Amino acid sequence: MTTQAQEPTLTVDELAARAGVTVRTVRFYSTRGLLPPPVIGPRRVGHYGPEHLSRLALIEELQHQGMTLSAIERYLDALPDDLSAHDLAIHRALVSAWAPDSAEQVSRAELQRRAGRALSDPDVRRLTAMNVVAPVGGGFRVDLGLLRLGVALLDVPISYETILAARTVLVEHTRSAAHEITRLFRDEVWGPFTEGEDDPERVEAMKSLSAHMQPMVVQALVTAFQRSLKEELRAAFVPEPAEEPTEESAEDSAGSG
Repeated sequence: MTTQAQEPTLTVDELAARAGVTVRTVRFYSTRGLLPPPVIGPRRVGHYGPEHLSRLALIEELQHQGMTLSAIERYLDALPDDLSAHDLAIHRALVSAWAPDSAEQVSRAELQRRAGRALSDPDVRRLTAMNVVAPVGGGFRVDLGLLRLGVALLDVPISYETILAARTVLVEHTRSAAHEITRLFRDEVWGPFTEGEDDPERVEAMKSLSAHMQPMVVQALVTAFQRSLKEELRAAFVPEPAEEPTEESAEDSAGSG
């Protein structure tokens, strides 16, 4: 699901403003190796691209979920190196789904600043149809976890009815997966744990597992989905190579002529 990388054009100040963090935060993440280095342009000015922005948003979301920097480092290290900005946005959107509320009320100007582009009335209607934004008073209530993904879908040449149908499929099946994983955790992990809850080591182990379970499950879900989708798309749209005729079939064709 990767796409061709866009040319990095954001300065560190623009990157920080677009992501809603400080320049100091960007530099701190860079020194920790959580963000790849910028592309150095003329006058030794560093430039950042969509992948930096999506990766920064993912880091912020993982911190919001309560993960430590060390845990975030391990999470990011486990991701494929060739993930595009869209792939990272999908990770971020799914991780944010575990948060109790990732929505904010903003003005249209702030919505466009967060989106990183001007939004026409049809754009806003499509984002509304995708449940990314909802008009409230003179502004909008925006789901920040889905905003970048929704903006990326604005340029996809398919109708929003199709996008909505795909969203319905995703919601239905991810809810089913979440139900089954929760049941498995309750029956196979939580149940046995309650039998030995007086053991301090088991208590600490359970606390650690609870803190990191959700992002780990989300990462596993995204990875499995990406692999399955690639296989399905290949089977649906890549034609099978034509079989070379064997000597017997060639002789039969000649004889029948």
